[in-house]
Amino acid sequence: MLTFCSPAQNAHAPLLELVNGQAEAHAEIPARLENMLAAMGAVRAPENNGLEPILAVHDPAYVAFLQSAHDAWLAAGREGDAIGYAFPVRGRRPLGLERIDGRLGQYGFDTVTPIAAGTWQAAYGAAQSAIAAVEAQASGEARHAFALCRPPGHHAGADYFGGYCYLNNAAIAARAAASREMGPVAVLDVDYHHGNGTQDIFYEDGSIFFASIHADPKTDFPYFWGHAEERGAGDGEGTTFNQPLPRGTDWTAYEGALGKALEAIARFGATTLIVSYGADTFAEDPISQFALTTDDMQRMGAAITALGLPTVTVMEGGYNGAALCRNVVGFI
Repeated sequence: MLTFCSPAQNAHAPLLELVNGQAEAHAEIPARLENMLAAMGAVRAPENNGLEPILAVHDPAYVAFLQSAHDAWLAAGREGDAIGYAFPVRGRRPLGLERIDGRLGQYGFDTVTPIAAGTWQAAYGAAQSAIAAVEAQASGEARHAFALCRPPGHHAGADYFGGYCYLNNAAIAARAAASREMGPVAVLDVDYHHGNGTQDIFYEDGSIFFASIHADPKTDFPYFWGHAEERGAGDGEGTTFNQPLPRGTDWTAYEGALGKALEAIARFGATTLIVSYGADTFAEDPISQFALTTDDMQRMGAAITALGLPTVTVMEGGYNGAALCRNVVGFI
């Protein structure tokens, strides 16, 4: 499978995350990418397609913030990674905040997603990898392409970051595919955690279908999105399909949910599929609670392939370093 990955994606090296009341070593580290690359064989660096495909998804003021946030943090006399500490509970307004602390809270939604010195460069490189995978498909070079993205993207909304994510690679890929008249486009998210950012971006967009199979948000991050009754709104009514599953879900239950998602995508009439793949559904993932095996990853990939659609797979989560490469290879 034709695989894209930017060398810049290792520039993001956050040190700590604040989770469950503790400062812990960050789980989303460059070693994740190195483990996957070691097993991938030939990987192509993406061309630079610029900001235009990113701005087709993300708010310009938010993108400008990401580009300058760490420099502003250092200019305020701080050290290390930029982490917010105040977040709006009610609706956000476009306030002209000055201190970097307030702006971090304005655009972020958690304390596990610091902005480090190389975060923008890595996120930009990951987005370019996703765009390149779509371009390879559009040109006829590859029916299936893999964007080995890191940092991940599916928790990032049009104007917010969180869940280790800054730019939404899957949404950028979906919008790029639609702009190349490769639609109707569907996004299938099989990461352990719900892709809240992708859902938000397309929630009122009836032209792009979003299906997600994930841990029940009543018990798991991101909590506030991904409930079964969330089905889209306005022009997007009915084009969001969430299937929350309980902790401990194994392949017996997961296979049925995957079948329902694929049936819904087929009914929608999709002609291009974007897959947000997270290997954190693996039974031994340190921050997740499903019970899939490496063989199940291969079964999942085979079921998706059987749908018969040209597919761009975008890498999301997966934090068991020892097993990550074999799970990814099994899936693709």
